[in-house]
Amino acid sequence: MAVTAKLVKELREKTGAGMMDCKKALQETDGDLDKAMEHLREKGMAKAAKKADRIAAEGAAHIEVDNNTAALLEVNCETDFVVKNDQFQALLSELGKHIVEQKPETVEEALQQELHGNGETVEKYINATVAKIGEKISLRRFTVLNKTDNDAFGSYIHMGGSIGVLTLLEGTTDKEVAKDVAMHAAAVSPRYVSRDEVPEEEVNSEREMLKTQAMNEGKPEHIVDKMVEGRLGKFFEEICLLEQDFVKDPDQKVKQYVESKNANLKTFVRYEVGEGMEKREENFAEEVRNQMKN
Repeated sequence: MAVTAKLVKELREKTGAGMMDCKKALQETDGDLDKAMEHLREKGMAKAAKKADRIAAEGAAHIEVDNNTAALLEVNCETDFVVKNDQFQALLSELGKHIVEQKPETVEEALQQELHGNGETVEKYINATVAKIGEKISLRRFTVLNKTDNDAFGSYIHMGGSIGVLTLLEGTTDKEVAKDVAMHAAAVSPRYVSRDEVPEEEVNSEREMLKTQAMNEGKPEHIVDKMVEGRLGKFFEEICLLEQDFVKDPDQKVKQYVESKNANLKTFVRYEVGEGMEKREENFAEEVRNQMKN
């Protein structure tokens, strides 16, 4: 069967693959559109497998809210240019919708689930996008939160997805209040909601360090304990969201702001893209130079 330009165009529109790849796939499958699509999918998966060991520490955080369920997720890629790609943005949206619908427990579970009942797993869908974009892409992590009709989610995405924060406030349905708290968390990077959440061993370790510090400063032993407790308060202010000075109004603590709205901060999740991951050592200019040499 002759491979016509119309057939190539149709395959390209259905798969998003390059024109030459579509033409070759149709030639190798005697113009059978379905077989050509399968051929491109398999080829894309092979390409994705080759990219699996490459560093992907860029990417974006994304928040999806569906009534009383919300999810914050991080999807990584190799370069920040890809983040702005329409196909990457569509991937973020699709993964977000899937996670709030299916509520998987782990990334591994999510990858093996069927996406929107179309017979394709989440993993295959990601690999198909890898084939189109040409970079390693991975779903790194996600958190799902559930609320009641009397509560509010606050969502905030900073700088095109470099930081994402999701908050859950009980006792109010005011999304703007919840968003204010999310924006604060994005800016100040707290680790816990309140001092009650800080592990005892972390508090004891900090207390011992502060005690040693005070003794080394030559402070009288009878006032050391009082000094340590005072400095411990500063430690809690640094790491606990409710203890911090509210970014929008530093004259009050976040706790006071939330209480003034008759609300209670149940929890928050903050993702900073690429935190704790190995970063690419090459910069873009070097990468271009390297390509020009080849």
